[in-house]
Amino acid sequence: MAEKHYEEQIRHTKEYLIPYLNRHLPDWRQYRILEVGCAEGGFLSVLREHNVDAVGVELEPDRVETARRRDPLLQIEVGDITDSTLAAKWPQHFDLIVMRDVIEHVPERDAAFANLNRLLKPGGCLYITFPPRFSAFAGHQQNGRTTLKRVPYLHLLPDFAIRFLGQIFGENKALIAAVIHNYRTGLTIRRFETFYNKHGFTPVVEELFWIRPVFKIRFGLTPRRFPNIPFFREFLALGCEYLLRK
Repeated sequence: MAEKHYEEQIRHTKEYLIPYLNRHLPDWRQYRILEVGCAEGGFLSVLREHNVDAVGVELEPDRVETARRRDPLLQIEVGDITDSTLAAKWPQHFDLIVMRDVIEHVPERDAAFANLNRLLKPGGCLYITFPPRFSAFAGHQQNGRTTLKRVPYLHLLPDFAIRFLGQIFGENKALIAAVIHNYRTGLTIRRFETFYNKHGFTPVVEELFWIRPVFKIRFGLTPRRFPNIPFFREFLALGCEYLLRK
């Protein structure tokens, strides 16, 4: 699975993220870049091919080991974005921080945003994506091995009902626990807007997707945007993409 994730990160970076950066941040190759939650390091590996000064931080040591095995030249630290000592590891601030599908798993979001502020240069940018808390697959049930992976809004059911369905279908207990946890820590679009305003970020680009860009790599589906309509966006947009400036 780790190898599959790495290859997906490589393809998504080359086919979507690089063109995105070219459009919105034309000088990005001269930036100092940090990826938070860099996983197996595919994004960083592509940046290294472009001779970009980029480093990563990842919470899970196993994923860091995979990244270093695939590309020994990567600069990745094991760490937590909510750790107040994290900024001391990099004396130079960053021009761009990338945080893809991570913030929804971070319970201490004020601590995370405080660190993002410490790590970014004045005028620096934050690229961040996440699935809204009430969207169809925000529980990440799609990572399951049974029919439940195709059930939208599964995470909105009561905990006992999710556990019961997990037993009936023979789903992995860790997956069921993750679905429940992901709903509890999930982030709505409205709440996210509150956080970035509170911590001094302003939006440069805001996009909502019914079909997320990464689905092109995973499922062969063409990305489709969703209108920014309050209430409906929380349930029908499967993903959010923001470029914020400090």
